[in-house]
This record gives sequence, C-alpha cells and structure tokens, in this order.
Amino acid sequence: MQAPPQSDSRWLFSRITPTSRRLLLLATGGGLVAGWLGILQAGLIAWLVYATLVIGAEPATLATVFGLWLLSIPLRSAGLSLRDQLALKASLSIREHLRRDLIHDTLELGPVGVAHFGSARAGSVLLDQLDALEGYFARFLPQCLLALLLPLSIIVVAFWLDWLAALLLLFALPLIPLFMALVGMGAESINQRQFQALERLGSFFLDRLQGLETLRQLGRGGETREAMRESTDNYRQRTMAVLRVAFLSSAVLEFFSAVAIAMVAIYVGLGLLGYLTLGPAGDLTLFSGLFVLLLAPDVFAPLRELAQHYHDRAAALGAARGLRDLLDQPATVVARPSKGLGAIRQAPEVRVNGLTVTYPGGDAPAIRDLSFRVGAGSSLLLTGPSGAGKTSVLLALLGLLQPREGTILLGAHRIAEYAPGSIESGSAWLGQNPRLLPGSLRDNILLGRPDASTDAVTDAAARAGVLRFADSLPDGLDTVIGERSAGISGGEAQRVALARLLLKQPGLVILDEPTARLDPESRAIMLATLETLAGQCTMIVASHNPEQFAWIDQRLALGGEPAA
Repeated sequence: MQAPPQSDSRWLFSRITPTSRRLLLLATGGGLVAGWLGILQAGLIAWLVYATLVIGAEPATLATVFGLWLLSIPLRSAGLSLRDQLALKASLSIREHLRRDLIHDTLELGPVGVAHFGSARAGSVLLDQLDALEGYFARFLPQCLLALLLPLSIIVVAFWLDWLAALLLLFALPLIPLFMALVGMGAESINQRQFQALERLGSFFLDRLQGLETLRQLGRGGETREAMRESTDNYRQRTMAVLRVAFLSSAVLEFFSAVAIAMVAIYVGLGLLGYLTLGPAGDLTLFSGLFVLLLAPDVFAPLRELAQHYHDRAAALGAARGLRDLLDQPATVVARPSKGLGAIRQAPEVRVNGLTVTYPGGDAPAIRDLSFRVGAGSSLLLTGPSGAGKTSVLLALLGLLQPREGTILLGAHRIAEYAPGSIESGSAWLGQNPRLLPGSLRDNILLGRPDASTDAVTDAAARAGVLRFADSLPDGLDTVIGERSAGISGGEAQRVALARLLLKQPGLVILDEPTARLDPESRAIMLATLETLAGQCTMIVASHNPEQFAWIDQRLALGGEPAA
C-alpha cells in the first residue's frame, strides 16, 4: 500500500540534518538562557525598587544587586547573539545540502528534463525559492520552541508570586496563537501563488529578453514594455497582499497582548491599593506586584517575535512546493557509474535493441521497440515525419534521455557502463540551433579541444568555411560575438559549430537536421565537410531531406515512412 504524500511542513522538517539539528537545539538553548536572564533582570529591578522605597536596604546591598543586574545585560545579549549565529549556521547548512540535492537532480534531468520543467522555473527554484527557506530554519523553528518554553517558565515564576495573576496570563496566552492561526490560515496559499507569479514573471522576462532583437525589428518594443509593466505591477500587488496578512497577524497579537497586560496591571494596582481582596490580591507587595507586572510583557514577547517570523514559515511552505516538484522530476539522463571504459577513441559500433523511450510526464512512448545496428565507421540516416521520434533516438544515444526499455550498446558495452564524461568526450552533437558562448570565434572553436594548437584551429576553421567570413572581420578568428551568437548570422554560427566538431575529432558524430535553415552556401559547405568525415567516424544523422545525404551507407525510416 502506497504511503500518503508527505505534507510540506513535514518535508521541510525532514531536510534537517543531524548536525543542523544539534545547532538548532544549541540555538534554542541560547535563546532560553537569554529568556531566563530576562526573568532574573525583572526580579532584580523589582527588588531594587522595593528595597529602596519600602525596606530601606543598605547602599552596599543595593550596589551588589545593581551590579548583578548590570552583569546580566551582556550575558543576555551573548545568549541572543549565540542563538542568532547558531541558527543562521544551521539554516545555511540545511540549504547547502538541499542545494546540492537540487543541482544533482537538475543534472540528472539533463537538457530534456530541464526543458520539460522550464529553465526559468528551475532558476527560480534554485535561487529565490531556496533562499526563502532561510528565515524558516534560522528564525521560525527556534522561536517555536522558545514561544512554548519561555512563557511557561514565566508563568511558573508568576504562580510562585501570585497565582491569580498567573492564571490571568495563562488564560490569555492561548488566544494569541489561536487568532494568529485564523488570520494567517491563508498565508501559505498566498505565498505559493506569489512564487508561481514569480516563476511566470521570470519566464516572461526570459522569453522577451531572448527575442529582444526580433521585437525591435517588428517595432513591438512599446507593447513589450507595457506588458512588462503590467506583469511587474501585478507581482507588486501580490507582494502587498502577503504583507497585509503579515501586518494583520501582528496587529492581532499586539491587541490581545495589550489587553492581557492591562488586565494584570489593573489587578496589581487594585490589589496594592487595597480595593481588591480576592484570593492572593490582599497579600500583594510592591516587590511581588512589580515583579509580576514586569513579567507580563515578557510572557507575550516570544509570541510577538514568533509572529514577526510567521511570514517566514508561510514563505517556506510556499517555496516547498516548487522545490519538491523539481526534486520529484524523473531523471532523464542515463546514469553512468564511475567505473567502466575510458573515452571513445575510435569509431564504435552502435547497436540498439528494443528501444522504448518516454518523455517526462508523458504516457505514450515517443519511440517503441526500435532496433538497428550501425557498423564501426558506417553512417545511418534517420528519416520520418515530424514527431516520429528522430530526435528522441539521438537524445537516447547521447545518454540524455533514459530508455524505458531496451539497450544501447557502443561496441560491446552499454552506455550505462561508461565512466562519467566518456560519451561526451568521444562523441559530437550538432543540431540546427548551435549554442555559441560569448567570446571570440577562436574560443568557441577551442571548446571542441581546448589544448589544440593554433594551426589545428585554423585548419578546422578553413574546412568548416569559417575563414570565408572570418577573414573579412576586423579581428578575424579573434572577433568577439555576444549572447546567442550576436554579431554573426545563423549560417555562420553553424559553421563555427562544425569547426568545433572537426577540431574534436570524435569517434561518434550525431547530427540533428544539420542543414535546416541554412543558406545555399552554408548548406553546401556543411554537406561537403560531413561527406569527408564518412568512414572516419560512426555517424548518425536525422533529417527531413534525405536526398541531400546520398553518400550515407544505410537509412532507417521512422513513423511508417518508407526509406528513400
């Protein structure tokens, strides 16, 4: 029988490591000592006033008691400082462990899983939502224990002084968390909607930023600014709604604590004046009455501080949903243990047996029971209509999409038996949208083999046709490009990616629509260069235009399409 899903609060509590738990307990102990020193301070002040006005104590005695009071001040400050520092250290440790888990799971998702989850959403989880847990572990959790132990300690002292005043405080005490819970009942859902709005705002901003050049060319900059202004204003209104709940819960606490303190003050005043003789009221002295009166605000002080940190809990519960969603995503990258073969040095034989692939969150397989074999140094062309699964096969071959069934073998070894990085170091991928990094053309080509010589880079650039346009640039191969290949055309970016592939000299080359959206010159260079690679490596190509690849050894049609 499947266990019920864990609540967000229990899940957050389960993230506390043994080391962090010890730090949190020590932090709570520091706060508890500081609270007990506050009780001592109140007693010393009450005794000083009583001894000065009523019994006329000796100056030496008064000086000694006053010295004890002065000594308690730095000790109490030290306890509060210890509480804050240890709690922050525990919170940092918990978030570091959680960040490692999140990064590990994100890497296991791979490009396919991250694209399914959403890159902007993943960034919001790893940054904003993870940081939202700081106050929950550093302030809210320690204060929960203090809000229970310190008021009870004060009430025990108040019972020793005057049991009726202690009862007044005891009966008023539960009203505050009760009304705080009623007021803040919707705070969790409000914060969760707040983080969802932040994720949508991040996705919206990233999309507009990536398409900024296109928007400017179409003259849609004004509309984009207006849409961005509307989205940020909506986020501002949501933020103010969260603050309204926080201020309302604090106002409720202040009201009921003020009423309770006023009741105790009236009781003490009437008892000292002799107007009230109920119970122990007739036995009140200046010392006991003043002591109880000074303790009354301290009964509600821990709850007041808890209310200040209550929004930390609501924010953490709102963030927990996004964190759990990322951690619960099924891994798409094929796991590769640390033992196994080294990098692929020569063209391997590729054998696929009974391959079935399903994308995260999908039920219908993208590829079902597919088998084929590509000999070492041979080439294979995958054809078929859009949605037939060509890209899915290539992603599975690269280890970026975990098969649900079947095996993929390079030579005599399964992909999962290779050491981390071995497949990447021995293979090359070239798609229709190559990713170039900000930097020079030479730096982007060197990503294929960072230790390559200058002559090797120049030779690869010449074979890929990069020199045809680089020689006309002011700095040649040292010309700097920006984000998303800004500064060169799409066809030129494809040539740079091809030069990077040639410099790497891989044993396995995987191509996904390498000639799509290329001009005739770039397409001719691409096809001629790829043809020279045939026989030097094992090559697998997916394309909608099989007539361009007449030199490929074998063909496989997916989706029921006949092979050309």
